[in-house]
Amino acid sequence: MEGKSAVFACAIVQVLLWAHEGAALVANKEALKRVHQINKEGPRIALVTVYPPEEAAFIETKVLIPHPKHPWVDLSGRRFRIGTIYGKRVVYVRCGVGMWNAGVTTQMLADLFNIAGVVHFGIAGNANNSLSIGDVTVPKYVAHLGIWEWLKVNGQTEANNVGNLMVGDYNVPQNNRTNLLGKISYVPEEFYSETGKPNVPEDLLFAETSSDWLKFASTIEGLKLESCLNKTVCLPRPANMVFGQRASTANIFVDNSAYRDFLVRHFHVSSVDEESAAVVMTCLSNKVKVIVFRGLSDLAGSQQGENAIHKFGPLAASNAVIATLEFIKEFPFSEL
Repeated sequence: MEGKSAVFACAIVQVLLWAHEGAALVANKEALKRVHQINKEGPRIALVTVYPPEEAAFIETKVLIPHPKHPWVDLSGRRFRIGTIYGKRVVYVRCGVGMWNAGVTTQMLADLFNIAGVVHFGIAGNANNSLSIGDVTVPKYVAHLGIWEWLKVNGQTEANNVGNLMVGDYNVPQNNRTNLLGKISYVPEEFYSETGKPNVPEDLLFAETSSDWLKFASTIEGLKLESCLNKTVCLPRPANMVFGQRASTANIFVDNSAYRDFLVRHFHVSSVDEESAAVVMTCLSNKVKVIVFRGLSDLAGSQQGENAIHKFGPLAASNAVIATLEFIKEFPFSEL
C-alpha cells in the first residue's frame, strides 16, 4: 500500500505541475495579446532602470501617465509599465541588478515592443577625480570590463588581450611582486549584430551610444540638478551634467581605491556600474537607438570611511531621473 500511495502522490504532484504550467502559458499568452494591442498605437521610448531606489525616484515624479486600458504588462517576472510622459508614448521597466538582467530585459523590449530607442538611467560609482558625487554622466562609450582570463603569473595572454592586472603589483610590502593569484587578463566582448555575419562575432571593447541622441542631450548641459539632501546636507559644489566620457560595466560593485585607479589608468573610464554595457550592446546588436544617464552616487572606494552610496544614492538617482525626463521632454521624437 505504501508503494501505491507514493505513486499516487507523485501523480498528483505531476498533475498540479501541469496545471500550474498551463495557467502560466495562458497568462503569458494574454500578456502578449496586450503587447500586440499596445504596439498598434505606434513606437514608444523604452525606459530602463535597475533597482528599487532608482525606480522610487522615477515613480515619485508622477510624470508617467498610465495607459487607460493597459497600464502595465507582466512578462517573465518583470512589470512593463505602459503610458505617456509629456505626451510621448513610453514603456518603463526595472530590469534588476547585473548584466544578465539588463541584457535579457533589453532584448525583451527589442523583441516584443515597438520601440523607438532605449533610455537607460540609474546611478554609478565615480572613477574620475574631476567629477563629483551628484553629477550626471552621459557617456559616449561603455565597456564590459568583466570578461577575464585568470592566469598564472607568467601565463600566456590571448592575442586580443586589452589589459592586464598584475596582482603582485599590489603586494604589501611591495618588494616582492610574485603572488599566487597571478594576473587577470582582460579580453573584449564577443559582439553579434544584425549588421554582421551570422555566428561570426567581432571583438568589441567600447560600445558607442547613439551619436545623434548624445548630441541632442548635450543641449541640456545647463540643466539644474539637485545638490542638497536636505536643508543642512549639501554637496560641496552644484551638480553638473557631463557628456562624452567612457563608462565601464561588470558584475562587480567597485568599492576599492586600487582597483578604481587601475581602471582609470588602463581604460580611462569615468564611471563604474553593473548594467550599462549590457543595455548598450544589446541595443547595438538589434540596431536600436540608446543613450545612458548615470548619476554619480559614490567614489568607488577612493573615499575615507564608509561608501557614500547609502547617503547620496537617492540624490544621484533623483538627478539621473531629472536628466532623463528633460531629455524626453525636449527631444523631437517625430514618430511619437
